[in-house]
Amino acid sequence: MSGNAMDDAAEPAESERRKNKKSNWWWPLAVVASGLAGAAAVVAFRGCWHRKMSWPISGHGRCYQVCLRCGVKRLFDEKAFRAYGPFRNSMNELAAWEEAMKREPNPEENVRHAAP
Repeated sequence: MSGNAMDDAAEPAESERRKNKKSNWWWPLAVVASGLAGAAAVVAFRGCWHRKMSWPISGHGRCYQVCLRCGVKRLFDEKAFRAYGPFRNSMNELAAWEEAMKREPNPEENVRHAAP
C-alpha cells in the first residue's frame, strides 16, 4: 500500500486481470485433459482393440491369428490373406461359428441357379 488513492484503485483491477489471464490460459488444458480422460474411459470400457495380431497360425485344422495383447483368436483365410469372423477366446467357439456360417444358405447362389 502506497497511500496514494490512484494506486489503491489500480491494484484490484490489476490483480483481477492476472486472475483472468490464468483462467484463460488453463481452459485449453482442461479441455484436453477431459478429452484424454474420455478416451481413457472408452478404452477402459471397450477393452483391447486387437491391433497387434500375430502372423497366421495353422492348427486345430484351421488357420487363425492371436491378439498379442489379450490372447483372443480370429479365423484367417490363407487364400485371401485376411482375417474374418468374430473374436473369440476358444477355438471351439470359432469352429462352431464357422460351421454355422457354412450351413446357412447363400441367397446369391439361389438367384444364379433359378434364372435359366
